[in-house]
Amino acid sequence: MPTTPPDHAGVRLPPPFFYVIPFCAGLLLHRVHPIPILRREMSAIPGLVLAVLGLLLVAWALGLFARARTSPIPVKPTTAIVETGPYRFSRNPMYVGLTLLYLGLALWIDTLWPLLFLPVVLVVVQRAVIAREERYLEAKFGEGYLGYKSRVRRWL
Repeated sequence: MPTTPPDHAGVRLPPPFFYVIPFCAGLLLHRVHPIPILRREMSAIPGLVLAVLGLLLVAWALGLFARARTSPIPVKPTTAIVETGPYRFSRNPMYVGLTLLYLGLALWIDTLWPLLFLPVVLVVVQRAVIAREERYLEAKFGEGYLGYKSRVRRWL
């Protein structure tokens, strides 16, 4: 008997964990061997601004998902493609927001370690999360998603 594929992207960990775990590893390394980025008084305000912008972008994107009555959780079914707000410019504003938050916190705390992990974070998010989500959305929404994908960039 043929099995029906699951109606979700199949991402095993919640995407914020892909950011939190390396950031925390960077904080632990900072405790052992601090490497500042700038002087704290120079990095705190820009860091706070980036962190707040990241949080606002994530909140805006989550609000649009709620308005569209679809889940942002990749182990739950997606029922709609959100194309408004920041989704007009990026297919992944939540990940852009999490990246801004990550950068902002690293600057605010004034530690280089998390920044050294950020390229790895972005590659892992691309391969383990975004690629799976896009395969799922292409299979579920077909031409509707492919058209959106051709009009809107992945990140910015």
